Amino acid sequence: MFDKVLIANRGEIALRVIRACRALGVKTVAVYSEADAAARHVTEADEAVLIGPPPAPASYLNIEAILTAAHQTGVQAIHPGYGFMSENAEFARRCGEAGLVFIGPPPDVIQKMGDKVAARQMMAAAGVPIVPGTPGYLTSDPAELAALAESVGYPLLIKAAAGGGGIGMIQVAGPEKLAAGLEQAQRRAQQAFGNPALYLERYISRPKHIEVQLLGDRHGHLIHLFERECSVQRRHQKVIEESPSPALDPETRQRIAQAALLAGQTVGFQNAGTVEFIMDQDRHFYFLEMNTRIQVEHPVTEMVTGVDLVQEQLKIAAGEALSIQQSDLRQRGHAIECRIYAEDPVNFFPSPGTIMAYQEPSGEHIRLDSWVQAGTVVSHFYDPLLAKLVVWGADRAEAIARTQAALNEFQIEGIKTNLPLHQKILAHPTFVAGTYDVSLLAKPL
Repeated sequence: MFDKVLIANRGEIALRVIRACRALGVKTVAVYSEADAAARHVTEADEAVLIGPPPAPASYLNIEAILTAAHQTGVQAIHPGYGFMSENAEFARRCGEAGLVFIGPPPDVIQKMGDKVAARQMMAAAGVPIVPGTPGYLTSDPAELAALAESVGYPLLIKAAAGGGGIGMIQVAGPEKLAAGLEQAQRRAQQAFGNPALYLERYISRPKHIEVQLLGDRHGHLIHLFERECSVQRRHQKVIEESPSPALDPETRQRIAQAALLAGQTVGFQNAGTVEFIMDQDRHFYFLEMNTRIQVEHPVTEMVTGVDLVQEQLKIAAGEALSIQQSDLRQRGHAIECRIYAEDPVNFFPSPGTIMAYQEPSGEHIRLDSWVQAGTVVSHFYDPLLAKLVVWGADRAEAIARTQAALNEFQIEGIKTNLPLHQKILAHPTFVAGTYDVSLLAKPL
């Protein structure tokens, strides 16, 4: 095991990695921007290094500054968390060249899965079901584009090849909207990813969003840790996740898990990652993408399997073989995660500012992954995620009731949060019935 690990991130995920390292006797180094000088991950790590001013490109996305901090502090490995550098193949490659272990999959796997068109082609060749769409990148020829769109069928989605999180995704209802949609999607893709490449995909009406957690070691062992239901979304961003999915029967659960394993085996996956699928109303599921990192919502899997995924990441990166076999794993009970954001619960606009009062819920089977407290300044420079409330119950009904009680106890004052929205979702008949899909928040509840 490593002696010391640098955490190239901030917020709750940085604190989560610190906890996992501490449990394994590993010292930690935090990096921080000037805006985060007083942040909890800075004070709780064994060491901390200032890497730049508040804007992420000058700090948390600054490869040279992070590698310099790693060498100054003598770490053996870097954990990227999620977001920022976590799926940056160049950063993973640079870590290796610098003699540092990148706690994640090899750079070539990150690169293969980071290009959505290449990933689709690879999965289709392997026999993993994919959403019907264009086989490659779009050209600039109007006649050819029109023909491709007709072959895919309307309504359709224009998607960025280098995309993620719904950025650069445009829904097109008919041919008269195609040109404008392509121009808008290309502009967004260039701005967000520096890559204007696009492809087309058939629009699946009111799908469910199901993902499967994978763990793979360097010795050829790959397992799944079942699924998470992630269909409560606003603007393609997840709000609530749960495990098990209320939409899956045992046969579909087995098939989607096997498809995820096939996807991982196809690319030689190592470390922790997630294969995401969309599923239609008839339980036909299709590969969406592979996230080659730990997910925000990983705690729900931990709650139902008892496996500490971040500790497993560290062990795998250190060269250890998986100590868990597929036959060891069961889904026990039910877990729900609520993402608590600093945002207006009506229009979802960010709500930066100072937290004046803060009270966390407590009790049996309640877990809170948070980075804030009373007096914390929530900056406009970064993602507005404040905390993740994760609750376990013996069954789904108990998990919902326990989550509602925890939300009632949770108090955050001084900024707007989406706590009221979570209460509405958990009480909504469609959510309670487990029949919801990604359209649940398309209109005010």
